[in-house]
Amino acid sequence: MTETLTPAGTAPAWIAVDWGTSNLRAWAMARDGRVLAEATSDEGMGKLSRDGFEPALLRLIGPWLEEKPPIVACGMVGSRQGWCEAPYRTVPCTPLDMAGQVMAPTTDARLRVAIAPGLKQTQPADVMRGEETQIAGALRLLPGYDGVLCLPGTHSKWVHVSAGEIVSFQTFMTGEMFALLSEASVLRHGMQGGGWDDAAFDTAVSDALSKPEKLGARLFSLRAEGLIAGLSPQAARARLSGLLIGTELAAAKPYWLGQRVTLIGAEKLSAAYARALSAQGVDAQRLNATECTLAGLASLSPQTEGAR
Repeated sequence: MTETLTPAGTAPAWIAVDWGTSNLRAWAMARDGRVLAEATSDEGMGKLSRDGFEPALLRLIGPWLEEKPPIVACGMVGSRQGWCEAPYRTVPCTPLDMAGQVMAPTTDARLRVAIAPGLKQTQPADVMRGEETQIAGALRLLPGYDGVLCLPGTHSKWVHVSAGEIVSFQTFMTGEMFALLSEASVLRHGMQGGGWDDAAFDTAVSDALSKPEKLGARLFSLRAEGLIAGLSPQAARARLSGLLIGTELAAAKPYWLGQRVTLIGAEKLSAAYARALSAQGVDAQRLNATECTLAGLASLSPQTEGAR
């Protein structure tokens, strides 16, 4: 657990919480949007039973609760396996809706926890939890934005946004596939250590975009080249990433071809997507994921200046 305490005598106006499968993050917020303090723990949804959420939150933010500030939460905390289920809203719709929040059941009188619901798409079937809050934040940071948002990650999202609403979206398991293939498949033997090879990444992206149907064969060639041609671990990792991202881009082409594209995600991963898109003539803007999350949660807090 890590924590930064608020300055002496400073009480938060509200508390922002992003509760994922693996981690819990919280921020003590001022009314004007300043972050007064932040705290993180590894008590994500995946490690908790339903009755474990309130104690986990109290362990993390107990010192901030003296004046009972409202708490706004997003992410897997609202899933079926979370603290309490916040039913999905159906697209097309705005990313967030103040009236759609669900209040978590609590026993500590200091806690008032509102959970933002995720979004669902009926055809083709798709869902998101947490990303809708980042999208709402991006729309606050980029007023009047029309175009496409890409949120790279374990499950990458491509999202068409128009007139303040999410029109459609599509999810790709690219990040999870990279983790499984590099850590749990036969390919792991040739990917030990760190390092990166930009040229290998670029070539793999181009190859996957032009021939995505050959992904399975290209993947095994990483193993074969490591055995008989001395393919370095850094080149193998970069090629694996490039093959997977390139295949994703091939499938997501209707989202990015000729469109305004903005990336929301971790710096290193967003940079890889930006590099791959740049080779296709797309100059993607980048936004910080945490800043988008906080801006989105701020739109739901009644204690925020300018909340909608």
